[in-house]
Amino acid sequence: MAVELTDSTLYLDGVSVSFDGFKALNDLSLVLAKGEMRAIIGPNGAGKTTMMDVITGKTRPDKGDIFFEGSIDLTRHDEAAIAELGIGRKFQKPTVFETQTVYDNLELALKSDRSVRATLFWRRNTQSMARIDEILAITRLGDHADMLAGSLSHGQKQWLEIGMLLAQEPKLLLVDEPAAGMTDDETAETAKLLKDIAENAAVVVVEHDMTFVRDLDVRVTVLHEGSVLAEGSLDAVSANERVIEVYLGR
Repeated sequence: MAVELTDSTLYLDGVSVSFDGFKALNDLSLVLAKGEMRAIIGPNGAGKTTMMDVITGKTRPDKGDIFFEGSIDLTRHDEAAIAELGIGRKFQKPTVFETQTVYDNLELALKSDRSVRATLFWRRNTQSMARIDEILAITRLGDHADMLAGSLSHGQKQWLEIGMLLAQEPKLLLVDEPAAGMTDDETAETAKLLKDIAENAAVVVVEHDMTFVRDLDVRVTVLHEGSVLAEGSLDAVSANERVIEVYLGR
């Protein structure tokens, strides 16, 4: 087990969570390799959101192990500490500062010294400007830097929020249904965007859109009733009779 922990970005073993007798997670085990992008699919109520909640410290598991970067026990940290460790989470609905420009949103999100003194004497510098330019390029928003965030399309707001998470320099990014509400072109571009991000960080994508999952071209984990039902390529899990029965056949 020690070797497995050392070699992984994220390690869940035997994780269970109950709410009023309902098992949201039931002995869930999952290993995410360093730099890996993984797609998580499954029917509503399968445990996808609760899985992200326990990883980010929003929910405490009843039992089980959750380790980050080999040896960091996430069950011993709260939400703020886990974010500081380098785990970023993007919820389904984008939350950006709509009355600020795209550039200003990214600048506000930059990882920096947040002490009162540092904030009072903060000045824009070449390093932060270079990082913002890099994020603008990754998120396909370079031509929109001076636009108000509220003027962006739904898909572009999703990209901006992903960019704001990137500004925090995460080592692991959890992304919830990024393709929801996007046009076909935005959906295809988002798959490319996430692949670009996965070159420097591990990424977990929870998604219902199978076309989008196919575009990601990554290992897929199927959750059902709080545990792993199947795992493998999209073609492999799509051919699994149990997966067809509980999810894809619906």
